[in-house]
Amino acid sequence: MKNKALAELKRYAIMTLGCFIYAISIAIFLDPKGLAPGGVTGISIMVSYATNIPTGTLVLLINIPLLAIGVWKFGRQFLCYTVFSTVLSSLMINGLAGVVVPTDDQLLCGVVGGALMGLGMGMVFTQGGTTGGSDIIVKLLRIRFRYLKTGIIFAITDTVIVACSALVFKNIENGLYAGISLAIQTIVFDLVLYGPDEAKSLLIISDRAKMVARRLMDELEVGVTYLNGMGAYSNSEKLVILCAMRKQLFPKARTIVKEEDPSAFMIVSNANEIFGEGFKDHFGEEI
Repeated sequence: MKNKALAELKRYAIMTLGCFIYAISIAIFLDPKGLAPGGVTGISIMVSYATNIPTGTLVLLINIPLLAIGVWKFGRQFLCYTVFSTVLSSLMINGLAGVVVPTDDQLLCGVVGGALMGLGMGMVFTQGGTTGGSDIIVKLLRIRFRYLKTGIIFAITDTVIVACSALVFKNIENGLYAGISLAIQTIVFDLVLYGPDEAKSLLIISDRAKMVARRLMDELEVGVTYLNGMGAYSNSEKLVILCAMRKQLFPKARTIVKEEDPSAFMIVSNANEIFGEGFKDHFGEEI
């Protein structure tokens, strides 16, 4: 029970930090420069410009019907995490509204704001919550289209809003800079969610397969599988090594293969997601 309570406390602490970073990106870097990088936040920034209603207040008001949909689809646990994140981030946005960033460079604000926004949203997402708005829509789409990365879905749904921002602010530069901010936000968001899971997949054909496999297991502590292969030209049977590892381990793996068998044939490919021991849980929540 104590461990569970500590885990929940840690979850809320990470979400709180994520909300703070998210609020900084909007209140200090994006909103003051008229940059609307998509989603409910982008809509709120544009409406705030036209009505003078605080952006954080608009974010909360627009989110109410979307939260109702989220509760219906994802349950009460979703309600706890998302209401917490949405309300907290909205209050923080209003609270930070008076802080002035010490630069007039719109491009710089777009770059920094987009990076911070992606980081903050990613931290909240990894803990099972969202910052509301289009996050909820994206989670619904992610269930239907599992082959699409979350950040890519955000980019698709937000492009229209970015285009509209150029019309609202009557300045094409606002739309272009918002597009740059959105692109950076998407990249950072995907890095937060998927970066640690990026790995290398290796197929190694060697006359010294058992020696190579032993060193890979002993020195890198990675799992190795033998596949039975046969050369089409030589008709000779060979063991083929199949293994996956974190990308940081690949240079050492390459050195091991080179030292044991310089004539080995090795195929290397990027693996965006790997499920199993040492990697992702098969039954973990999709984000």
